[in-house]
Amino acid sequence: MSSEVGSGSSESKKSKVYTLKEISEHNTQASTWVVIHDSIYDVTKFLDEHPGGEEVLLEQGGKIATEQFEDVGHSSDARELMKQYKIGELHEDDKQHTKEKGPIKWSDSNER
Repeated sequence: MSSEVGSGSSESKKSKVYTLKEISEHNTQASTWVVIHDSIYDVTKFLDEHPGGEEVLLEQGGKIATEQFEDVGHSSDARELMKQYKIGELHEDDKQHTKEKGPIKWSDSNER
């Protein structure tokens, strides 16, 4: 298991790595984590402060929320504010799930 995130900048330290299974357990008001661009954020303490209401975050709790985050069009201030809630990174094996936006296109080597 990798090292814990320290109290300093998360960019200068190794982030803890979490699987989607671990993240999925944090979908309650007592513990709300979201995945945005392969980074894990513990937004539990931000629930009451979220301008869109806590329901929005709770609905995405324990899930990959990149598309929903981008669809809203968050400001640069919101993106900056997020940094303090970052607790880790998505496990490499689970990152493939975040890249798939549409149906998987399989190539057929027999096509001409």
